[in-house]
Amino acid sequence: MEVKSKDLWVFVETNEDGTAKNVGIELLGPGRELADGQGGKLCALIIGCGVDAAVADANAHGADVIYVIDGEEYKDYTTDAYALAVCHALDTYGPTTMLFGATPNGRDLGPRVSCRLHTGLTADCTRLSIDEESGNVAWTRPAFGGNLMATILCPDHRPQLGTVRPGVFKKPEETEGKAEIVNIDFHVAADQIRTQILEVLMEEGGELVDLEGADIIVAGGRGVGGPEGFAPLKELCEVLGATLGASRAAVDSGWITHSHQVGQTGKTVGPKLYIACGISGAIQHAAGIGGSDCIIAINKDPEANIFQIADYGIVGDLFEVVPKLTEEIKKLKGL
Repeated sequence: MEVKSKDLWVFVETNEDGTAKNVGIELLGPGRELADGQGGKLCALIIGCGVDAAVADANAHGADVIYVIDGEEYKDYTTDAYALAVCHALDTYGPTTMLFGATPNGRDLGPRVSCRLHTGLTADCTRLSIDEESGNVAWTRPAFGGNLMATILCPDHRPQLGTVRPGVFKKPEETEGKAEIVNIDFHVAADQIRTQILEVLMEEGGELVDLEGADIIVAGGRGVGGPEGFAPLKELCEVLGATLGASRAAVDSGWITHSHQVGQTGKTVGPKLYIACGISGAIQHAAGIGGSDCIIAINKDPEANIFQIADYGIVGDLFEVVPKLTEEIKKLKGL
């Protein structure tokens, strides 16, 4: 692909109602730093059907230019339609870098685009910066099961592409918003889309778990002892207005569904408050909660690794501590 600018693009994924998914707005924060480091503009690419709300959101969070591809064929995500649209936009405007959220759709779309454009892609990044020596983007991601962090450069091909985990970065502060809006008239014929959605199934049990967008998460690990061990955690969630999370150990044991899993193989989260109950703090889990503003750990093992990253620690039996904590919060709220 011919590079025509030093701009950095962020793919802002949309929901069914045309609003922006959190991760796309989150990426405008590091996107601004990278764009400034490259000497280009920060641009958002929005694809969907009826996406005015997403455009307004990107405008309010710092995008300099917003490219919009709107059409009925983009109402539901399909690999073919979205890959064709993204590649057309990149070929037309030639930015040097593009960020995708590491969502199910982003993890599908990013590699397809990189293959078509004959460039590289770094997946599941948790940190982004500019390499001072080469001027390339330095993409940092966990490697070897999360036991070390690898920093990857793409020096020879453009655009530089990467997927970034949701919840790693905070949303930038809202601004007045003065973005230039560029509508791209690009449509994909039905015969170019080789798949179609026949039915949309809810998460297991009809449950949708928004861990990435949660302000408060109460999570349980191996220490809860079984499915019934999540009962006191659910009560605490109710009084706090929190979302229930879990470690990989609890999910692998079949005590709770994967949709609740936090960590390297689950969701990367960045809530204002994360309460870890009976979680040992393995490096894979720690990597998924590093963006939390405040971490409270409850564990009866004083040597548990979770205490090394916690802001506050309570050494005790979660089945004694959590109910007492719930009762005190009820008193404070007058419940």
